Amino acid sequence: MSKLDQFPIARRWPATNPDVIQLYGLPTPNGVKVSIALEEMGLPYEPHLVDIMKNESWTEEFLALNPNGKIPVIIDPDGPDGKPIGLIESNAILLYLAEKSGKLIPADRAGQLKVREWLFLQAAHIGPMFGQVGFFHKFAGKDIEDKRPRDRFVGEAKRMLKLLDDVLADGRSWLMGDDFTIVECACLGWVRNLIGFYEAGELVDYASLKHVPRWLEAGLARPAVQRGLAIPARAA
Repeated sequence: MSKLDQFPIARRWPATNPDVIQLYGLPTPNGVKVSIALEEMGLPYEPHLVDIMKNESWTEEFLALNPNGKIPVIIDPDGPDGKPIGLIESNAILLYLAEKSGKLIPADRAGQLKVREWLFLQAAHIGPMFGQVGFFHKFAGKDIEDKRPRDRFVGEAKRMLKLLDDVLADGRSWLMGDDFTIVECACLGWVRNLIGFYEAGELVDYASLKHVPRWLEAGLARPAVQRGLAIPARAA
């Protein structure tokens, strides 16, 4: 009997290697947080593509693990006390993986608490604000004649970018200092998406930033990040 048998999601997306972490997701800004972290940490895992465009995250099997119907989710067959555990919410998964592996997180308690601050900030501000810019600038929201909603989120996105820029202004390599952490895993994909897929660079004055561009370039140049950005591989 596999440790995954208790999870309906594992029946819809069967595991080839049920003894390793199972990742269910799609390479979206939230999805790649976990694949980047797993690649950077070198933890063995098996990815499964959940096609949100086909509403696969709203199937009975997926909802049994995440009633909120959002990717990514994981199952770790070797969870706390050696028992399998399913986890939802990308930043909660990042924190779990960092604590499990001892990687991409400071060793000292004060540093760990600062990481938590950043994870909450990203989840509450950076992700939602950038995502709304994408909706109002590129997707259905762009056809709304009243531009006040768009401008509201553009202003907040610009504020978040300036916050990142100010933090990096002291010459630090990464948002927590000299070490690449799960804070980068949480933030890189969203900044990349904002100026890339959402095509909002000009809208948010990205060219005026002094430090975020070199941080983003350095992050995207990392081999593990490059791999993680394409996992799980999209269907041809």
